[in-house]
Amino acid sequence: MSLIGTFLDKLNIQEVNAHCDVPCGIYDPHRMQVAAHTVIRMIDLMHDLEKNHKTHDAEFRNTFFRHVMVKEEHAEIVKHEARILWGDYFKPEHLKEYPDLHELVWNIMKLCSKVKQGTDKKVSEDLLEATRKLAEIFWKTKGIEIKRVKAPYPSGGEFVLPML
Repeated sequence: MSLIGTFLDKLNIQEVNAHCDVPCGIYDPHRMQVAAHTVIRMIDLMHDLEKNHKTHDAEFRNTFFRHVMVKEEHAEIVKHEARILWGDYFKPEHLKEYPDLHELVWNIMKLCSKVKQGTDKKVSEDLLEATRKLAEIFWKTKGIEIKRVKAPYPSGGEFVLPML
């Protein structure tokens, strides 16, 4: 027994294990989906700016680069949120029930990288759909019914939400 183990024994403290860094139990794929919608919106704004701006002056460049920056930040948020679910929430029994889970998270990571490399709207829409699939699996593992609802954003699309 280690010194710490002996010390804990003397204090009658039991060791506890949690599936995450802090056993909060609070997980929700909503932020990941909002970030994916934001990526789509930034790509739309970038394309609109290209079409409608007559010159590529300082104002154009400033606005364009701000859209790029937000797109990149939100692609990284998607990655971050997917990693949290993958690393802290999902357990081996979830992988047995959803054998494509590993590949789905891997695809989300790859799609985020691809989104950051360009402005292809189809790639961003694929990313959104992948986040929705991950959200569906997440809520199903909690035994909660889900529904798809129309997003109230110009980017369109849907959210996967729990039916509460």
